[in-house]
Amino acid sequence: AAPAGAVSFGVKHTEGVSVEVACRGQAEVGSAPRSRMQWPLDEGTVLRISMSQASTEVNDNKVTVSFYAEGGQAINQAGVFLTGIGISLDVDADRDGVVEKNNPNKASWTWGPEGHGAILLVSCDKERP
Repeated sequence: AAPAGAVSFGVKHTEGVSVEVACRGQAEVGSAPRSRMQWPLDEGTVLRISMSQASTEVNDNKVTVSFYAEGGQAINQAGVFLTGIGISLDVDADRDGVVEKNNPNKASWTWGPEGHGAILLVSCDKERP
């Protein structure tokens, strides 16, 4: 998607976004700082974009990739707006009738009347022939 004449690129992103740049032939992935830094535009270079928390509103985060010609002159930009969606399996982990998002027993399970952990009932019958 790089424009003709582009030899390098830079990435700028909002605070809620993490961007890693992996260049072909390098085992390590480098984190892209929020300020602009330029990388060579090589085939096999990968941008890994992630968010560590859910957004507070739609399109509240952004990543902008700037393309540069030889000599560092900016040619063009491409951007994407991001919305992070939080997904959590909330359970009644201590079996007290209350579903809690951050119960400390959520990650473990103990059998018996004094036990803890979610009880999952799975329907394995054929609903359709």
